[in-house]
Amino acid sequence: MIKIYRKKVTIKAEQFDASEEMIEKYKLIRPIPRDPNYMLTTSEGIMSFNIGDWIVTRVNGEHWPIADDVFKKTYTELPVIPTVIAEYISAVKNGETDLEDINAVEAASGAIEYDQASHIEAEWIQQHGDEFARAWLDGYQVEVPE
Repeated sequence: MIKIYRKKVTIKAEQFDASEEMIEKYKLIRPIPRDPNYMLTTSEGIMSFNIGDWIVTRVNGEHWPIADDVFKKTYTELPVIPTVIAEYISAVKNGETDLEDINAVEAASGAIEYDQASHIEAEWIQQHGDEFARAWLDGYQVEVPE
């Protein structure tokens, strides 16, 4: 029977803009006159890609190009959450609260209904339930104050 799977790894990626900085950073081969593609050396050989495609850094540090349309179908950016929410998630997952069941639902209801979090944290979780669940399950980026 065929089962359905999702990727579990978190990657780093940036969209290629043909800047000198990116060409040097990834040691890219510039296009030749009749071929507009840039080239990137990978463990599977040289791969070509275009401006607007993505360069992914995999778990082992290897760089890999992915076409823009494929990237957008495959990956979604991790949610950006406030520092206080990141600290709350960490505290709950590390057993630093009175919550018995450590899952996203209990963490959210514990914050909102059972005073396991400050008013600010509880209010943010109420207003951003989907982001909180995604951050809990998939990981997150911490908001950088301006």
